[in-house]
Amino acid sequence: MEQPIKILIVEDNVIIADDMQSMLEEIGYEIVDNVIVYEQAVEVLKTQQVDLVLIDIILASDKTGIDLGKHIRENYDIPFIFVTSNSDRATVENAKTVKPNGYLVKPFEQQDLYTSIEIALSNFIYGKQAAASNGAAPTASTEDVAMSNSILKDSIFVKKQHLYYRIQFGDIQFIKADNVYLEVNTVDKKFLVRSPLKDYLEKLPQNKFYRAHKSYIVNVDHIDAINSKDIMINNTLIPISKDFKEFIISAMNS
Repeated sequence: MEQPIKILIVEDNVIIADDMQSMLEEIGYEIVDNVIVYEQAVEVLKTQQVDLVLIDIILASDKTGIDLGKHIRENYDIPFIFVTSNSDRATVENAKTVKPNGYLVKPFEQQDLYTSIEIALSNFIYGKQAAASNGAAPTASTEDVAMSNSILKDSIFVKKQHLYYRIQFGDIQFIKADNVYLEVNTVDKKFLVRSPLKDYLEKLPQNKFYRAHKSYIVNVDHIDAINSKDIMINNTLIPISKDFKEFIISAMNS
């Protein structure tokens, strides 16, 4: 089933941090932890699943939020946003050196926080998809991160209303093309995604997901029944091509 985005807050002002947590939880995000210093943040990143980090630049420790941003860039493949009272040229230029996915100046409203997070997530996901479609080869360090990052390894982001949800690959039953949209079906949910079917198939595990028909991708683990023209998944009949029928029958007999 889909899971809300998991956010780590790194903010040394406890009142501001608590306000941020309340705002985020009200919107529907999940707060992994709320910490005040660099060392605590590093430990959380090491032990918890984190999808995005909100970082105050000035922290209650010798190391700053910019140091934390550098640590994230070197060790993790996740977006982060600087949340700070400092908007002077020197601070901004220093922050730019670690390439944050956003920069939010205090004080801010809930809508500002929400907008910054959504844009950061959207740009982050789009950037990875664009790199993949252009055939960009990942560096060795990026490959190591990807192998340990469950966002990339066993799930995919799908947007529903105003949030991006993470769906485990195993929970996707089938995907149906509908004009310019795809209908991603899980056991009890449907999500609309704007993407060509062929491009979406390339993002899914090749040993589980197959093009069963010109308009369908199916997860073979969820096939309940098959006949000469269709397969059944969760009481839904899905047409299949001749090639896919032969593939399934061959797999069943092997």
